[in-house]
Amino acid sequence: MQVKETVADGLKHEFQVSLPAAEIEAKIDARLVDLKDKVRLNGFRPGKVPLAHLKKVYGRSVGAETVEQLIRDTNAQIFTERGFRLATEPKVTMPTETKEIEDVIDGKSDLNYSVAIEVVPAIQLADFKSFNVEKPVAEVTEADIDEAIKRIADQNRPFEDKGAGVKAENGDRVTVSFKGTIDGTAFDGGTAEDIQVVIGSGSFIPGFEDQLVGIGEGETRTVKVSFPTNYAAANLAGKAAEFETTASKVEAPKDAVIDDEFAKSLGLESLDKLKEIMRERLTQEFAGATRQRVKRMLLDRLDEAHRFDPPPSLVEEEFNLMWNSIKAEMESSGRSFADENTTEEAAREEYHKIADRRVRLGLVLSEIGDKNKITVTDDEVSRAVVERARQMPGREKEVWDFYRKNPSALAQLRAPIYEDKVVDFILELANVTDKKVSREELYKDDDEKSAA
Repeated sequence: MQVKETVADGLKHEFQVSLPAAEIEAKIDARLVDLKDKVRLNGFRPGKVPLAHLKKVYGRSVGAETVEQLIRDTNAQIFTERGFRLATEPKVTMPTETKEIEDVIDGKSDLNYSVAIEVVPAIQLADFKSFNVEKPVAEVTEADIDEAIKRIADQNRPFEDKGAGVKAENGDRVTVSFKGTIDGTAFDGGTAEDIQVVIGSGSFIPGFEDQLVGIGEGETRTVKVSFPTNYAAANLAGKAAEFETTASKVEAPKDAVIDDEFAKSLGLESLDKLKEIMRERLTQEFAGATRQRVKRMLLDRLDEAHRFDPPPSLVEEEFNLMWNSIKAEMESSGRSFADENTTEEAAREEYHKIADRRVRLGLVLSEIGDKNKITVTDDEVSRAVVERARQMPGREKEVWDFYRKNPSALAQLRAPIYEDKVVDFILELANVTDKKVSREELYKDDDEKSAA
């Protein structure tokens, strides 16, 4: 075997490889000999088929398989000897002339091919014991519990009839029947009877609820709206529609009395029990928010401590995934870059930076995991699948079968588990100090992102 490096440009390498015909022929013959005891040919006893006859019958197919395996083994040897970690699959360029390929498979000619690769750079990991991480911790207060219970009460508040002649206001519940048309023609799903609509809840097509303000019991009016461009029913998306709408009842909301009876209406024995459950739920929610804040801070610290040029092809692949998703989302919502106060060029630059960071952090986390033998067990992945199945009651088997038949989907479940285990490993080494904060401070970053 002869190997000559023809390109060494940063993380990109290319080799010209020559494998002698004698080696190829020997490998082919060895596979044919192994095949001798496994095939059954008329006129020959098992294991007694002459090698020349086997070569005549199976030579081409065995030769092609052998050459393919030889290339894989040779490439693996080249990369291992040089300590390369591949960023992408090797790109092999083979001879194109039919005669040349046939001669190689027949073991009559040397195999000359080139292989191009992009490698992962050597990563010098930081000293994680030098990391200082401030962990925001918020205690659940009685006010937090009362606020959470009030939200539940608001969602379950009773309504009372406002009576004849009283008009609907924002927050009222109106019982309506309607018939929808597009260009004067009724459409499937556009007709309904005695539907309850809470004005301002945002549960109907944008604009529908607003036009019910001022409607009275027994009144009919035409509501004109347009379906969103990303509406689930493609045949209705983006189209203007009219709904002939009649109100049969207008009700005003009443304040729910938060007491033992209210708790019992939720299936609990007392208000104290409801408060106990809410405290547990909020404690879990706060712990989750703390975890996310700490994880973001740690990833930012890893980003600062590991500056290197990641493989361009991985960055471009990550960017394309994000960019295609962004473009599709903007198309479906009918928004433009101008609506986001930016330009396409500026947005592309920003998302390239994000892709660069994601790839670098992914490589750093992988390096930490490899060097410290951090792995994800099959049991951990199975538990994640079970959790996904629980989120879809009645479809558990469907979810389970989906992941069982889709290795790539399983890999998507494995990745965040692996990332969390690496993060936990770093946190065990880092200097972590608790900082007491309010609920508002704990969720500040999330609130700012939501408002952005």
